[in-house]
Amino acid sequence: MARTLDTTAPVEPKTAGARPAGRRFRQTAGRQHHAGPLTYVLLVIATVVSLFPLYWNVVAASHTGERVVQAPAPLLPGSRLLDNLSFAWDQVDMGEALINTTVVAGLVAASTVLFSTLAGFAFAKLPFKGRGMLLSLVVATMTIPPQLSVIPLYQIITDLGWFDQLQSVVLPSLVAAFGVFFMRQFLLEALPVELVEAARMDGAHSLRIIWHVVFPVARPAMAVLGMLVFVQAWNDFFWPFIALTPDGNPTLQVALAGLGAGNHTVDHAIVLTGALISTVPLLLVFAFLGKHIVGGITAGAVKS
Repeated sequence: MARTLDTTAPVEPKTAGARPAGRRFRQTAGRQHHAGPLTYVLLVIATVVSLFPLYWNVVAASHTGERVVQAPAPLLPGSRLLDNLSFAWDQVDMGEALINTTVVAGLVAASTVLFSTLAGFAFAKLPFKGRGMLLSLVVATMTIPPQLSVIPLYQIITDLGWFDQLQSVVLPSLVAAFGVFFMRQFLLEALPVELVEAARMDGAHSLRIIWHVVFPVARPAMAVLGMLVFVQAWNDFFWPFIALTPDGNPTLQVALAGLGAGNHTVDHAIVLTGALISTVPLLLVFAFLGKHIVGGITAGAVKS
């Protein structure tokens, strides 16, 4: 009788404690990986490089103007920090400029977040004729240099009697095309259209949908946009320098333009002292609100 050849592959015996590959992957997927020494070295270098300009600003603000411009530049703090702070604060009424900047940046950030969220929701989830064309026009406005609108905008505020008034800086910045596009892109993915339709079927009107559905979903993006706009409005110099005067209602950046001026010379230590004063409030905002903003971003990024 012919002998048949068994081609069946031998089965390897299972070793004790062996686990399937899928199970092994699931167990290691959620495990935290610890950073190596090189990662910490790179993080320390990045931190030092990022903080050095702020440190040198403090060093320069603690010396005289003559010492700041000498070579080599000072790298250790001096003894004139309090004197320079007092002189800079009184020379251009830094207190009034700080209040004006806080009001302008706060109003601009709040209005931009509100109007950008409403417009972004409309472009993302509300079907209407010409939506794509209008969105293209909004995005196209970001390509126009702001210098082109200075002359007509200046004529408008002078005709209205708003020159050297804070509304001349706030009203032109109530909404930004970048904010509309940013919120539209976020709501396009984060807000399911079924959620909006379910709210309408329950009898909710548009304002209730925006307040109870859109705003809670868009909260992380609103926090990020508000912080970006607040910092931009705080540091804005070009248009406030045209619409405001250092002796009237200046913002911090306009006040810094007239700081440290003397007899045909500029005291760079005093100028850097004013820059330090204008930077400290932003650092405090990040220190107190940074954790909440990062927490909102993390919460918005988690998908169920």
